Amino acid sequence: MGRDAIERGLGAAAAGHDRRSYTPDRLAERMLAAGRALEGERKMVTVLFVDVVGSLGLAERLDPEEWRSVMDRCLAILCEGIHRFEGMVETFTGDGLMALFGAPLAQEDHAARACHAALRLLEQLGGFAAELRRERGLGFAVRVGLNSGEVVTGAIGDDLTLQYTAVGHTVGLARRVESLAAPNTALVSPHTAALVEGYFELRDRGTRDVKGVSEPVRVYELAGLGPLRSHLDVSRERGLSPFVGREREMAALESALARAREGVGQVVGVVGEAGIGKSRLCYEFGERCRRSGIEVWAAQCTARGARQPLLLVRELVRSAFGVTDWDSERAVRAKVAGRALLLDPPLEGELPLILELLGISGDGVSTGSGEDGERLFATLRRLLLGGRTADPRMIVVEELRWIDPPSEAFLKSLVEALPSTPTLLLATFRPEYRAGWLRTSGYTSLPLRPLDERSLAALLRDQLGTDASLDPLAARLPDRVGGNPFFLEELIRHLHESGSLEGDRGALRAAAPIDEAALPPTVQAVLTARIDRLAERDKTVLQAAAVIGHQFTEPLLAHVTGLDGKELRASLRALVRAGLIVRRTTTAGGYAFKHDLTQEVAYHSELRDRRARIHRAVARALEQQHPDERDDLAALISHHLEQAGQNAPGARSARLSDAGT
Repeated sequence: MGRDAIERGLGAAAAGHDRRSYTPDRLAERMLAAGRALEGERKMVTVLFVDVVGSLGLAERLDPEEWRSVMDRCLAILCEGIHRFEGMVETFTGDGLMALFGAPLAQEDHAARACHAALRLLEQLGGFAAELRRERGLGFAVRVGLNSGEVVTGAIGDDLTLQYTAVGHTVGLARRVESLAAPNTALVSPHTAALVEGYFELRDRGTRDVKGVSEPVRVYELAGLGPLRSHLDVSRERGLSPFVGREREMAALESALARAREGVGQVVGVVGEAGIGKSRLCYEFGERCRRSGIEVWAAQCTARGARQPLLLVRELVRSAFGVTDWDSERAVRAKVAGRALLLDPPLEGELPLILELLGISGDGVSTGSGEDGERLFATLRRLLLGGRTADPRMIVVEELRWIDPPSEAFLKSLVEALPSTPTLLLATFRPEYRAGWLRTSGYTSLPLRPLDERSLAALLRDQLGTDASLDPLAARLPDRVGGNPFFLEELIRHLHESGSLEGDRGALRAAAPIDEAALPPTVQAVLTARIDRLAERDKTVLQAAAVIGHQFTEPLLAHVTGLDGKELRASLRALVRAGLIVRRTTTAGGYAFKHDLTQEVAYHSELRDRRARIHRAVARALEQQHPDERDDLAALISHHLEQAGQNAPGARSARLSDAGT
């Protein structure tokens, strides 16, 4: 077969695969719902490229039908691994594919998902390669490359075709990084490495010259999972900031613990937005409990575990038995046997069931349904809720937005059995999480509010220090982060890593002009995902409000969006409930963004052309709604016109009379 024919064959193989046929229905429906709402937006994503090494040579050795069957199997493995972590296959390249994580489904952990997918692809394709070598004598290998950055996405079609245009070489650099990878390895760019450092093992492979990039690019090999699992782990690795501003919440937890000590089990839901400090509160209270001799068992849901049955339960049992990632099978058996006998001797007969849950014996584990599932649940309730001892204990389960259904069923059964035990159960989740067990007796909701001015000042001193060159930054940051400690720390770290700040934590100083508009990708990803969870109309209203400014009024927003009063008020109520905006009691029909970062992310997500149309509409509305205040509003109107690209001298009247927006 000639080379041209082989290349045509590769293209035909790719053409024979459409995204819809390879995408699970559940995921396809979510992607379609998210993508149809897009008129075109900027998104922070991670791009993954994978291709078969030496595909032309392999195709030349095989009959076309054989080659097609090899690629069918390869692409099926690739799609399964990508969809497992809710990525989207954007393009089949003939001998591989390109995938996006973070669009059309916005994901605050898009880089981590892409890395998990890359590791799974290498593992699964490694097994396939061994099979091909054994059965056909073929040497089959792939290369994987990842890069994180900004792209522009458009509407998504019924066949899951997502239109995109690279911004800042995001897609092109991912392709270049993939081409640098050795067979059966994955390389990541420095942009991706910065987002996943600690969560994954990264091996520095030095700098490489990359076509189209002026400076050499440092690349890292993705070698496996790292030691860290959460933002709190990362913070502990770097050194925790002072724990401030949570006296009321700690007192509430102490009160719940006191009731649990009396044998009246308590459930407390720690509720708050991303970065507000839910995990830190549980960690500090847990440390206080440990110091007083109370056992604390903890587990955390993860995005990658949302489709793994009983993952939360398994992690909770590991915590109860003190099992670690480094324990051998023999060590796990010894820990489980010894601990079970200590907690509840009759549990000895159920040890095989517990070991099976931990993956030590048997072919699998029940997912919590049927007779075997009930037996497992009953055993674990006995284990976790006291056994023969009346000693108080605390159970912590975190990030319930990612809980798998069987684990949620077990958690419900645990909560129902908890009231007559000396147990305090802490659960952390975001406001949008809903579950029936939250309405059970003995449940208390503990919402975390933003940190107050005094607490933020203490964090600023800890992070920045007292150098006078940072006074303007220290004055501006509290309003910008809205009392969110994670956002505060990430902004300062971003300025330090970009070279605007120099020195060590607590003794920083200005090293260059400080770009106060700098937006860390970690913060941008969190807020983008939060905004994308809004209904289409509410998201459109929020983006239009972001163009108007930090503060805005209902009449002005109505003019810009074209919504009638009933629809607009419904959206504004939804945005207030979501914690994105607040009402201004001093202004009739007035609202403001809860913090500046939300406005910045919503504004930045819109394409320039749409922003320009809205800026023109705002300028026109200001003139029409406030004819007696034109002189006072002249600077504001001029600002909106300039942002719309209409700042020619003397053209103001003509611009405002233009009917099109």
